[in-house]
Amino acid sequence: MSPVHDCTDPQHHVHDGDAFVLEVERLCAQRGLRLTPIRSHALRLIADAERPLKAYELLDRMKATHDAAAPPTVYRALDFLLEHGFIHKLASVNAFVGCHHPGGEQHAVPFLICDGCQSATELEDDTIVEALESRARGLGFVPRAQILEVHGLCAECVRAAGR
Repeated sequence: MSPVHDCTDPQHHVHDGDAFVLEVERLCAQRGLRLTPIRSHALRLIADAERPLKAYELLDRMKATHDAAAPPTVYRALDFLLEHGFIHKLASVNAFVGCHHPGGEQHAVPFLICDGCQSATELEDDTIVEALESRARGLGFVPRAQILEVHGLCAECVRAAGR
């Protein structure tokens, strides 16, 4: 697992669940943001998940320890985590994953999504994002947001299928 590095480092990545949650807690304290117990619990569940979590999956997991958890509560927690760049929403599968760059600015990140095991890999390659933006601007298009999600099979699922 990658250690937590200085947030000013453009290669700052957090892959370990515990380190990820600690980093977000540190960032919230630094920025004066309120990481409530519900928000923190949602973050922990997302960090510990082996694949992207849908909102209702998150709700079901939260109910195990927070009886009062309800859809609006979960959606407010997700909105907070998204707004501050701590998680990403995968539009094509309507699910959420932790951000490997929680200390950085909001950023476009291509994802590789496995249709077999539903894992999602944050493709840490700025050249893809820059190439799309450059090409769009070259056509006179002014991009405001990028969502790039590539579906297929991960190496493990390909091996399991014998391909």
